[in-house]
Amino acid sequence: MDLNQVTIYSSRTVETVEFFEKLGLRRIVDSLPRYARLECPDGDSTLSVNEFPGHEPINNIVLYFECHDLDGEVERLKALGLLFDEDPADRPWLWRQAYLTDPNGNRICLYHAGTNRKNPPWRIGA
Repeated sequence: MDLNQVTIYSSRTVETVEFFEKLGLRRIVDSLPRYARLECPDGDSTLSVNEFPGHEPINNIVLYFECHDLDGEVERLKALGLLFDEDPADRPWLWRQAYLTDPNGNRICLYHAGTNRKNPPWRIGA
């Protein structure tokens, strides 16, 4: 099984698509303001934004995007005007993470984990 896409329902589709384009995702389907689909610059995963008027964010998800140069990417995004809730910091689980929020209130984590992404020292069967 492979994860194909994640869909965000939004009453602010245009702003949401522009936010994720700043993160580096590329628009591959454009039916705004109703729908758009973006692909990640690496891998095969996609993100879609679907219009849902009056939608109130639930704030119970976090989207994780891995960056090879986390600190450089955070600086690039700050130069584009994006505000971060938390600057890059090393975490006890061996990931370096930074957090920001999309226009719908969803939490976004940019991180670098290297081999610890799927193979931390405490992985079952390691």
